[in-house]
Amino acid sequence: MRASGILLPVSSLPGKYGIGCFSKEAYDFVDVLEKANQKYWQILPIGPTSYGDSPYQSFSTFAGNPYFISLENLIEEELLTEEECNSVDFGENNEYIDYEKLYNGRFNLLKKAYKRSNPEDEGFKKFVEENGFWIEDYAMFMAIKAEHNGESFELWEDEIRVRKLEAMERYREKFKDEILFYKFIQFKFYEQWFKLKEYANDKGIKIIGDIPIYVAYDSADVWANPELFQMDEEVKPISVAGCPPDAFSADGQLWGNPVYKWDYHKQTGYTWWIRRIENSTKLYDVIRIDHFRGFDEYYAIPAGSKNAVVGKWEKGPGMDLFDVVKEKLGKISIIAEDLGYITDSVRQLVKDSNFPNMKVLEFAFDARDSYEPCEYLPFTYYNNCVVYTGTHDNETLLGWLKHVNDYTLGYIKDYMGRDIPVGQEMVDEIIRLAHSSVADLCIIPLQDYLGLGNEARINTPSTLGDNWKWRVTKDKLTDKLADKIRKYTNVYRR
Repeated sequence: MRASGILLPVSSLPGKYGIGCFSKEAYDFVDVLEKANQKYWQILPIGPTSYGDSPYQSFSTFAGNPYFISLENLIEEELLTEEECNSVDFGENNEYIDYEKLYNGRFNLLKKAYKRSNPEDEGFKKFVEENGFWIEDYAMFMAIKAEHNGESFELWEDEIRVRKLEAMERYREKFKDEILFYKFIQFKFYEQWFKLKEYANDKGIKIIGDIPIYVAYDSADVWANPELFQMDEEVKPISVAGCPPDAFSADGQLWGNPVYKWDYHKQTGYTWWIRRIENSTKLYDVIRIDHFRGFDEYYAIPAGSKNAVVGKWEKGPGMDLFDVVKEKLGKISIIAEDLGYITDSVRQLVKDSNFPNMKVLEFAFDARDSYEPCEYLPFTYYNNCVVYTGTHDNETLLGWLKHVNDYTLGYIKDYMGRDIPVGQEMVDEIIRLAHSSVADLCIIPLQDYLGLGNEARINTPSTLGDNWKWRVTKDKLTDKLADKIRKYTNVYRR
């Protein structure tokens, strides 16, 4: 069935307290989606973020981001007061997130809310029991990390870094209250998220979630389950993930995430992956898996390398993993993010899985790109794919159009059959191309509908500093915008 949706991170929603969250503004955005006849809201990963604020580097693959908890809801529950929330400095600019101020202010408020909560609440106790397979380790990990002023667990004392039984019992008792606090945060996150998701689903809108293939080294997942990864006895990585050198980078990309010990996963029947995907099916209606090509082959770089030149390709689990997922969990809606260096073997895996893959229009015309351009041109599409104008890693359409060379710009005009000046009209025509394609699903970043430039870009890969900060302001989410989007949707029967 043809459908369309909007890509907007939760963090980019408008709102009072420094960052987009599960407050009234999130519900208002769902109302805009409904008015615009959209069927999907795609978000980025919603796990707790660490250094660099990237949602793709999280302290846990199961936990939620405390920043997304609605303070307004906690005020309604009388766990906080409006005066307390308003007294915190979250930054002056409502179009960009100030993560330092957010970190300094948000946790103090959450601790106040926790102190006023009822630890004997039946809903809380049930939540902890149902999520025991991850929340015990996560809460303890965060409590110990806080005691170590946020240091990576590789710098902790040996006894707790390698989880010696006596040390674990001692720390569990020592940080009993702090551990309960981190469990409380997760309870509130899940409670609020499920209410928002239910609201969206009742309006006919499905949530497309995003799970990174890899986990961060400094995470509860690695600390609690080092046997799942290529680690030595000291819980130090043997190999880390990245990408090989290409036309854009002579040194390649060194991501630093630990790579999986796939033979061990297979021996366990992929239990950890089954749990991870099963949990994701509760959080989302559709799951986009980032770096899907890593299930076919993954690039492993010896830990300690200065760049990615010395890495090598190793075989992943392929369809074996997804056959087990299907056997254990039944049919699941998954989108395979297959962008980047793609081989025939990766294409075959995508085909065998029958998951829709991704088409990005900015790649279709970009003469600077190393991919075969025609793969992304609309005339090559088929039904079982998802078309985007761009992703969170791309420039906005307007920003991209201002930077392309004359050859690319000429090609775009020739393809559209119109000599249009760079600006909102050209952006709208490229959006039209996406909607008019045969792809079953069309997802457009909100910034492109608004005609915003790179000041609204979400992320520039391989850079630190100004990423993951952009927020839309409430005044831009108008009925006029909904009418504009609905027109595309209706014309192209989405």
